[in-house]
Amino acid sequence: MPVEFIGFVGNQNASEIIAAQGPVLDLNYVETLAKVQENGGFDRVLLAFNSTSPECLLVAQHVTSVTKKLNVMIAHRPGFTAPTLAARQLATLDHIGGGRVGVHIITGGNDRELAQDGDRLTKDERYARTDEYIDILRQEWTSKEPFDYVGRYYQVERGFSSIKSVQPEGIPVYFGGASDAALKVAGRHADIYALWGETHAQVRELVQRVREAAAPHGRSPRFSLSLRPILADTEEEAWAKADRILARAKAQIEAGKVRDAFNQRFDGSVRHNPANEGSKRLLAAAAQGARLDKRLWTGMAGLTGAQGNTTALVGTPDQVAEALLDYYDLGITTFLIRGFDPIEDAFHYGRDLLPRVRALVANRDAEVSRAAAAE
Repeated sequence: MPVEFIGFVGNQNASEIIAAQGPVLDLNYVETLAKVQENGGFDRVLLAFNSTSPECLLVAQHVTSVTKKLNVMIAHRPGFTAPTLAARQLATLDHIGGGRVGVHIITGGNDRELAQDGDRLTKDERYARTDEYIDILRQEWTSKEPFDYVGRYYQVERGFSSIKSVQPEGIPVYFGGASDAALKVAGRHADIYALWGETHAQVRELVQRVREAAAPHGRSPRFSLSLRPILADTEEEAWAKADRILARAKAQIEAGKVRDAFNQRFDGSVRHNPANEGSKRLLAAAAQGARLDKRLWTGMAGLTGAQGNTTALVGTPDQVAEALLDYYDLGITTFLIRGFDPIEDAFHYGRDLLPRVRALVANRDAEVSRAAAAE
């Protein structure tokens, strides 16, 4: 099946190797990065959330206003907006943008960051709340009549949304989280389950667990993988580039200029003791070595404690495209990719990587079809 490529639009030019400068919300940067990715053939872009950043739903509305066909994936955390209101906000934006909205439900695994918004629930309680929250989102989006809902965290009387999604199949729900509590919710609700860039063995194992969690509900989610491709004309140059990126990130950390995935100043004390399962899985991969499988690089994950999407595929565009095809063969049909130099890397991905991957996937699908027809 065709692959989906998701990019990333941050609020200002910043990364592990670029110290944040300028306004906290740099609209010129937002517009430039969105248009570079739309012109490069990306299907969708992620708008991230944390407890101190500009509100990503509003930034997403701006992105849809300055693009024509680029879809958005809005990170959304249950617990701070009533689910009935959130459902109407997302459906309204879906109309304003012409059916381009997706939502990435992030329950949150960092107690320190969640406390900044006043959330004191335990991790398992947060996932139980998320389960109810998505139940209500779905009913708001689909119910033709007012509905009641009685749960532990939410009680709704005659809930109803007069505005529904423009999209025939509804607003797609992306979902991540690798704990047992997360997988239980993913099995019930995820349209697309999102993994960070793990080894082949880890991806194979987690995809199977999600499928097993979804089967009792008669559901068959798709799968997304997040990576940071590092491209160069030769393999040797690509690995040298990775080394330079790591050196620059170390310098930024030493200078106190790097913020972690939760927009806090980077604290090396959490590097080897992350709170969430996704980071633990990436660090487990990093413990096996800096270069794994064909060309998975874990250097940045090891340096930063895997506080976010930090693993990379390193090589020429052809080599990285082939490595992405390996993940496609494992069941991954969506790739969320972003660079360490956001605008420049997004341009090169659109020009050099996305067309190659799409061609490889089309050839693979044709091979499978021919084999099936020959049986």
